[in-house]
Amino acid sequence: MRRLLVIVTFALLLPLCTVSCRRDTVYADEGSVRLEFSEEKVTFDTVFTTMGTTTRMVKVYNRSGHDIELASVTLKHGRASRFRLNVDGDTSMMAQRVELQAGDSLHIFIQANIDPNESNAPFLRTDSILFSNGQVLPLEAYGRNAVYHRLKPGATTWYDSIDCAAFRHDRPHVFLSPAAVMEGNTLTLLPGDELYFAAGAMLVIDSAASLNAIGTADQPILFTSVRHDPWYRSLPGQWQTVWFYNFSTGNVMDHCIVENAVGGLRCYPGSELTVTNTEIRNMSDAAIIGQTATVNGSNLLVYDCLSSLVLIAGGDYRFSHSTLAHYWKYDSRDTTGVIVSNYYPVEGGLVVGDMVRADFSDCIIYGNRANEVSLGPLEGFAFNPSFTNCLVRGSNWDEDPKFVDVENDDYHLQEDSPAIGLGYNFDN
Repeated sequence: MRRLLVIVTFALLLPLCTVSCRRDTVYADEGSVRLEFSEEKVTFDTVFTTMGTTTRMVKVYNRSGHDIELASVTLKHGRASRFRLNVDGDTSMMAQRVELQAGDSLHIFIQANIDPNESNAPFLRTDSILFSNGQVLPLEAYGRNAVYHRLKPGATTWYDSIDCAAFRHDRPHVFLSPAAVMEGNTLTLLPGDELYFAAGAMLVIDSAASLNAIGTADQPILFTSVRHDPWYRSLPGQWQTVWFYNFSTGNVMDHCIVENAVGGLRCYPGSELTVTNTEIRNMSDAAIIGQTATVNGSNLLVYDCLSSLVLIAGGDYRFSHSTLAHYWKYDSRDTTGVIVSNYYPVEGGLVVGDMVRADFSDCIIYGNRANEVSLGPLEGFAFNPSFTNCLVRGSNWDEDPKFVDVENDDYHLQEDSPAIGLGYNFDN
């Protein structure tokens, strides 16, 4: 019994001995240690007023051989700042006694929120993160006022109705929910207009309505996602689509950029679209989907999309002088770049229509699959696609077009490209 008592007593005293013998951390003078940052300056490209931003992260490294304790990490403008900090979980806006061991790092998360003003042009908001060792990390955010489109309280529809007559061209438009151009109206967009879409948002051109979007080479019209910090700048699938609903006619898009959506231009039965001198990129589905529609496309550049064209259930389609490049970068791609069919399957059967025309002239249809065109004819319905003077992966004329730099999305042709000088004027 005595032996047991000794063992128990020793076990109780051991933690006390360990605590009393532990060496207190010895910190170097914080001013003697030079921190390193993963970024020299944190910049938010576009912050729409009242919306806030996604979170940016900066790593702070202590590459010295000494442990330090920073007395504080805070913002120069304090609580009046338009930026917000989270320093390794501390959201107090003034983190104190921040330990940083030798060879270790800490994370700082930053958000920007910009108040609205009367400016129509982008404006700059700045601040700095102050470290008590004397170092400074600059912050800057380009703020922009905008016109916002969202479902109104008590709305009985799933979309907001656009007032085309009052549509402003001096500020960007931010769509937070689906919005529609209603029957009998035309939405006219001017050179330099910018339309930004949040997750789930789309632009719908209703039956008997139309879109007239005519930009210039120097001032294209932009249809893009709200988020443009580095990770999201070219990420597909961030908003829905421009949807030309049944029997939406007279639609024109010239010198436009459509990017970062699920599907670029979705043309439903009876709709009509002429799209020229336009770039469509970063689509998690197809750049253009035509379902028994009429689409005339010329001088298009399509890339980083799961597919370029999906033309189904018949219709009337003409494409000329276009580059449709298929080098999907995000995961495996099971579909070809161009799909042409006079039917498509639905639950319980097929939707079928005459393919009145599916003409391709002077186009490059190329990618990293062995075949980039799929044709799906169903007997008993018109189907006669044609490819004239087209360089097509998997066809009789299948040569590397020699794009300048696919990895960096430069689809100009190298000087020795087999496609140079072989085009001809396509007579509409």
